[in-house]
Amino acid sequence: MLSAFISSLRTVDLRRKILFTLGLIIIYRIGAAIPSPGVNYPNVQQCIAEVSGGDAAQIYSLINLFSGGALLQLSVLAVGIMPYITASIIVQLLTVVIPRFEQLRKEGQSGQAKMTQYTRYLAIALALLQSTSIVALAANGGLLQGCSLDIILGQSEGLPIFNLVVIVIVMTAGAALLMWMGELITERGIGNGMSLIIFSSTAAAIPGEGKMIYDSRGPVVFALVCAAALAIIVGVVFVEQGQRRIPVQYAKRMVGRRMYGGTSTYLPLKVNQAGVIPVIFASSLIYIPHLITQLITSSSANATDNWWTRFVAEYLTNPADPVYIAIYFGLIIFFTYFYVSVTFNPDERADEMKKFGGFIPGIRPGKPTADHLRYVLNRITLPGSIYLGVIAVLPNMFLQVGSGPAQNIPFGGVGVLILVGVGLDTVKQIESQLMQRNYEGFLK
Repeated sequence: MLSAFISSLRTVDLRRKILFTLGLIIIYRIGAAIPSPGVNYPNVQQCIAEVSGGDAAQIYSLINLFSGGALLQLSVLAVGIMPYITASIIVQLLTVVIPRFEQLRKEGQSGQAKMTQYTRYLAIALALLQSTSIVALAANGGLLQGCSLDIILGQSEGLPIFNLVVIVIVMTAGAALLMWMGELITERGIGNGMSLIIFSSTAAAIPGEGKMIYDSRGPVVFALVCAAALAIIVGVVFVEQGQRRIPVQYAKRMVGRRMYGGTSTYLPLKVNQAGVIPVIFASSLIYIPHLITQLITSSSANATDNWWTRFVAEYLTNPADPVYIAIYFGLIIFFTYFYVSVTFNPDERADEMKKFGGFIPGIRPGKPTADHLRYVLNRITLPGSIYLGVIAVLPNMFLQVGSGPAQNIPFGGVGVLILVGVGLDTVKQIESQLMQRNYEGFLK
């Protein structure tokens, strides 16, 4: 593997792509540490140290993880890449509902370019909405609860509207810049740009969390956590690579004087067909009630007396609560089935196979093939959804291992899914390019 890595650096074109990708990731990490104008950066750092591990830090830990720690610091790139990811998912789901989007999807490259443009517009709107919510929570003390210091400059003299507007504009522009950088990595670099940005954000949090566990729990617990992390990574790699291969036979057919078809192949159905998307959906949905409650309580003094606020404060604030874990687990299973049903259409696959003369041995083409694919997909989606739920709620069950938020425990939750999934995809892309040039990949 080391020789293959050296070969990738010796190849001029591949080395240029790798260095270009690393350069943009370094720029992203620098931008994540630059504070937004109008933010009292020393007070923000002190507040983060005071409330670390509190309820607010735990609630917003997933978004903070995706932003590489930039959210709670209110940096230029505090919004992160989440608006673009959310917009991409929404546009993809709308192709089932809106006929215009379905038509664009079938038009090929030109239609895909139009869909990408719609995704960008929606991402900017979501970034504006999210940055406004973040600034509003920071201004009324809902983002870093328990800290009495002024986060916004001039906050003690009344909310400075100009400073708030500037921070919102800068954060929205940072989200647009990050979206552009991700597309550049995808076009001119190695791997998927958006996935690599999330990968770098997740990986950046591991050293700090590891040191926190070492300082607070000692070397023995730290060694046990590292051993458990290795076991989790092995299990995740095993499941991520697992797939059900449905055999497909193509009949022979004459085109002119040539014989085509007659080959045997397979249709791969992954155990984790949905990837990390259901976890993102469930995490985003479960923190929305807390966000709404914070905005309501900041505007109404009597809002804490209603049943909704009490329910959110009692069950949807503490990630270690059994009700929170059960709701989170159920949402992941629901969104797994929902996303797989939207992205994989057995009827379309059956029609494509029938169009090109393909069939599953023992299954008639057409509707019987679609029913068979749907039956197999439902069977493998169940263990896949349970696997996602177990990995996601695993940190919530071990909150006492470290002093940081649950979702930031190293190699736990959504972090391990991102690290392993993106890492495997990137290595496969580098290996495929090496195979084109040197006929030798990472795995011999």
